[in-house]
Amino acid sequence: MNSGMLAKKSKYMLTESQNIEFKESWRDEYQKWICGFANAQGGILYVGVKDNGEVCGVHDAKKLMENIPNKVRDMMGILLDVNLKEKDGRAYLEIVTEAYPYPVSFRGKYYQRSGATNQELKGAALDRFMLRKQGKTWDGVPVPYLKAEDLDNATFDLFRKYAKRSGRMEEADLMDDNHGLLEKLRLYEGSYLKRAAALLFHPDPEKYVTGAFVKVGFFREGMDLVYQDEVHGNLFQQIVKLMDLLCTKYMKAVITYEGIHRIETLPIPREALREALLNACINKDYAEPSPIQIRVYENKLEIINGGVLPEGWTVETLLSSHRSMPYNPDIANTFFRAGEIEAWGRGIERIIMACKNDGFSTPEFRYDASGIWTTFKFEYPERATTQYDPETTQKNDPETTRDRPETDQQKQENVILELIKENPYIQRKELVSRLGIHESSVKRRLASLQKKGIIRHVGPNKGGYWEVQKGF
Repeated sequence: MNSGMLAKKSKYMLTESQNIEFKESWRDEYQKWICGFANAQGGILYVGVKDNGEVCGVHDAKKLMENIPNKVRDMMGILLDVNLKEKDGRAYLEIVTEAYPYPVSFRGKYYQRSGATNQELKGAALDRFMLRKQGKTWDGVPVPYLKAEDLDNATFDLFRKYAKRSGRMEEADLMDDNHGLLEKLRLYEGSYLKRAAALLFHPDPEKYVTGAFVKVGFFREGMDLVYQDEVHGNLFQQIVKLMDLLCTKYMKAVITYEGIHRIETLPIPREALREALLNACINKDYAEPSPIQIRVYENKLEIINGGVLPEGWTVETLLSSHRSMPYNPDIANTFFRAGEIEAWGRGIERIIMACKNDGFSTPEFRYDASGIWTTFKFEYPERATTQYDPETTQKNDPETTRDRPETDQQKQENVILELIKENPYIQRKELVSRLGIHESSVKRRLASLQKKGIIRHVGPNKGGYWEVQKGF
């Protein structure tokens, strides 16, 4: 075939795309594609066209123009626009389907056009689709039998403290009881609490949401798992526990000194890590039973969140200026009121800026069928070459075997006070790591601060938190 004939043929060929499908002849099962278009952005099904776009024609075109709309109306309850077309003397059909605002099913099953494929929706994907068509979100679904009395008082107290500090709620609202506070946060749907309330404030949200926890593992080269942990509890507790676990057990800090002050530098900025953890917990698709995974290697840390981006979004959308569209808006709103996140779609931007401000490389972001990946490459400043090892530190550091003078004790107490202000859930283990002193010394410093009325411990010894008294 010469170039002139090719040019002539291409003139009569169509192009298949996300919203266009070709079929050489009509079969009733092709109503699945019409259903898929109706549940997506609409589309056109051409009958009498080969996969390569060449028009081959269709028999009984006029009869099909009458039969197809009737069958579709009877089976799916939707209307079509069927047009008779002709190219090169061959008749073919153009079946135009509009996007429908409500779910459309074919023989009891739901289909949706995705890319160039037509997919049957099942499980979590079907749940997401149904909720979206109803204008609802996963975290806004009501939970029967969940009561305000079942939620964790210590987490409510911590939220009130955070929200008061952020100034994003009226002080009078924060003085209300837990039931009133939940109403102010819009965590009720009628008389029922929403799923978001269980994830945010219940001591054991997995009772209501499977997979509402985080798995952390340390891997050697070759994907050999060395050790692992699971972090449970509500989302506020998970963030605190994860920061503690990752910073003290899974990442090696490098140590420098400025005078008597010991400075630990992690291979990624704390602010960026915390923002990434918040982003993962807030935007996870909790309809998927698998937990968030954090994989730590010798040279990098990966956060794998089984989340779903808004329709039409890509990683490039996240990296550019975009409006805020959290997957779980009720959860996001509560964290915003607590001052833990921004409300303007700046989560990724804040992660990147935190890295740049501290002289670190920008993390990598990826989106695929498994979810959203955030990968931090480990970097250590050249001036700090001593890696943190809790065993050798306690054996070799003379400060671990004796108390410092009174003036140094006061400095240590001041550092502890600032660390508690930063993280009320901080544990003695992290205080030992941050100050570089023995655990018995940390106990005495905490006891001294409590005796002076500067701090007090709220809740059980395991799972409670520290509270700084007013004026300090």
